[in-house]
Amino acid sequence: MKNYLIVFIFLFITEIAIAYFHFNAFIRGFLGDVLVILLIYSFLKIFIKNNVLKTAVSVLAFAYFVELLQLFKLSENLNIHSEIILTIIGSVFDWRDLVAYTLGFLLILLIEKIFIKYEDPKNIPL
Repeated sequence: MKNYLIVFIFLFITEIAIAYFHFNAFIRGFLGDVLVILLIYSFLKIFIKNNVLKTAVSVLAFAYFVELLQLFKLSENLNIHSEIILTIIGSVFDWRDLVAYTLGFLLILLIEKIFIKYEDPKNIPL
């Protein structure tokens, strides 16, 4: 739990820096999306002890759902103009975001497989 909190705080600060400093398109548009999956996952894992795979799949499904809402122009249909809300939910569908989310998901599984095997072999996701 403590490790996930530390990871969450680090990723949260990183995501804020990426959004604030407007790094190049790859960092802001792709790497930021990879990291947001890890951010959400680490936040959930502060409260959820087991179920690495279920938690990771849930985060991936949530990200896909948000991207689907972007495809249907949710922010435009709801007339949302807040820059903060638009940054959080996004406003433009991009299939590359789905790739980034999937890479984030796979990275979670890899990291958990490496670290969990030293803690609890029954909880390894693969």
